[in-house]
Amino acid sequence: MMANSEVLSEVVFQQSGVFIHTTHGESEDDVLLEGRVQLVKKDGTHMLLQKRGEYVEWVPIREGGFSLPQQDQDWTMVNTVTYQKDHQSSDDNVVVNPPTAGAAAPRRNKYAMSYSLSDVKTIRRSKQNLGWSYLVFILKDNVAMPPLHFHDGGSAAFVHVIEKYVMLTKSPNDSRLYIVTPNDTDALSRSFNELQILRETSSHVVSQFMKDPVSATMGGFSKVTNFFKDAILLPINTHRPSDEYADLMPDLEGLSVNLQAEQGYGLVSQSQIRLGERPNVERLNPMTEAEWMRFQDKEGRINKVDEVLLRIFRGGLAPSLRKEVWKFLLRYYPWNSTRAERQALRRKKEDEYFCMKAQWKTVTEEQESRFSMLRDRKSIIDKDVLRTDRIHPYFEGESNPHLDTLYSILMTYCMYNFDLGYVQGMSDLLSPMLIIMDDEVEAFWCLCGLMDDLQLCMNFDMEQEGMKRQLIQLNSLLQVIEPKFYSYLQSKESSNLYFCFRWLLIHFKREFTIDDIIRLWEVIWTQLPCKNFHLLLCVAILNGEKDIMERDDYDFNDILKHINELAMQISVEDILKKAEGIHLQLTNCDELPSMMREIIGLEDRNRGGGDEGRSDCSDSSIEVLGDGDPSIQ
Repeated sequence: MMANSEVLSEVVFQQSGVFIHTTHGESEDDVLLEGRVQLVKKDGTHMLLQKRGEYVEWVPIREGGFSLPQQDQDWTMVNTVTYQKDHQSSDDNVVVNPPTAGAAAPRRNKYAMSYSLSDVKTIRRSKQNLGWSYLVFILKDNVAMPPLHFHDGGSAAFVHVIEKYVMLTKSPNDSRLYIVTPNDTDALSRSFNELQILRETSSHVVSQFMKDPVSATMGGFSKVTNFFKDAILLPINTHRPSDEYADLMPDLEGLSVNLQAEQGYGLVSQSQIRLGERPNVERLNPMTEAEWMRFQDKEGRINKVDEVLLRIFRGGLAPSLRKEVWKFLLRYYPWNSTRAERQALRRKKEDEYFCMKAQWKTVTEEQESRFSMLRDRKSIIDKDVLRTDRIHPYFEGESNPHLDTLYSILMTYCMYNFDLGYVQGMSDLLSPMLIIMDDEVEAFWCLCGLMDDLQLCMNFDMEQEGMKRQLIQLNSLLQVIEPKFYSYLQSKESSNLYFCFRWLLIHFKREFTIDDIIRLWEVIWTQLPCKNFHLLLCVAILNGEKDIMERDDYDFNDILKHINELAMQISVEDILKKAEGIHLQLTNCDELPSMMREIIGLEDRNRGGGDEGRSDCSDSSIEVLGDGDPSIQ
């Protein structure tokens, strides 16, 4: 700590044997100086400290005396910085300002340097063929700080520690480039304080948000959403009352979402990728019972599964078909099964279900007193069930038996998946299935199909790798599809896309009415026209809102509020049309990078699926379907 200072400093990382490359005096010889790199967390105020936060610091141990081997010329293309001693000083302890004033904080010693992580734009790492590794920190004014050469190792550990304080994402266009985004806790605090609708203090919410953005988004932002829906006086029965929202704040740890790419250092610029015109897409009417019957043989096997899926994708299902067809979409029934085989499967699955249900139903109070995990899960489920879609006729009223069924299914799922158990938000996924199936066993196995075969369980994994991947992919898509809007979000410190967390986590469940989410889900479950179609739906929603946000110059708070106001205001058909048009726009682009092609499944056109090795069905054309439905070309 500095003398007579109010600055509180905590060294959270330190590594010796780290060298910098510099130029001595008038000599043009490149020399490495040995030193120590550290990450310092500073809090408080001081006349020499511009702002609190985390700082990368390098302090020389001794001035070196050997030249730099030219094993890798890559870093030499980056501008280096030469530090000069303040002539008013008589020793190396006098604080001097490096040439990059404004981005770098003042430090002692001739060559010592310090700069805030919030001022770092990118971090470039060395090639793997060097005898040692180095990191180059590039500031937001595009000034590159001297490379830090880790002769004794430790560069990977340094980056790992940095990820605790800022968000990093590896550039899809350059595997050695990390993009840095500060965690804007101050902006989040301002948002929550101004909203004044959370029972928790803003500091608590922000702390939880940075520790676990997923659960904090579900808990806090659900209340934000409800507040604004109340404020604009939506029609009755279009949203969930505030006391029916689950807190959705499980104690998850370790989520470090690495999202944002700065323009110019991210995926690619719009000048590099020229997307063609976005095609207009028309939707079909829902599939009828007559059409469904024509896809079955005399024993009940489903023929031409690809056509069935494409038909559902283009028009959805008639309400009378959902109870049967959803079992196929959610992998409860195999597509190639006969009616007799399905009846036998139903009996088998019923036995399995009630066997698992008996496992928790027969636990005695004495056993439960020694089974903390079961007690905790029961408590969370009990609270969530009482708050799940209670304004829907199926769940409304006191002593509703459907609430008991909802509870039983979720408790049984804990027996089915011991490792995952119950995570808040699962009740949101189950309730529409129970409404459609109106059967405890069938709803349970449909939930299992959604979580397992359609892999929605990855959203609830403790490590949150699935959520990380989806947010990185969405970030990349937005850069290419909406580069101008993405740049605008960057300027407002909103390109981390945190406001999309809830959309992705429970697949838009709280953004639509039950009727609309049912229509949307059955389209998503076809996994057409590409994998990750739900990401294109996110882009489609943002595309419809970008004009008003840019026109009115929304800041961080305004963007957050506006996105949450969208709940129950989005047209399902409109975003389905737009998202499919975006897919066609991307597939028609010959310049699409391989990573983008992978995100939308163009690198795997013949993925397996179902029980007959379904093809991707991503062809944009479809012949006449059903009773004279118009074809789409």
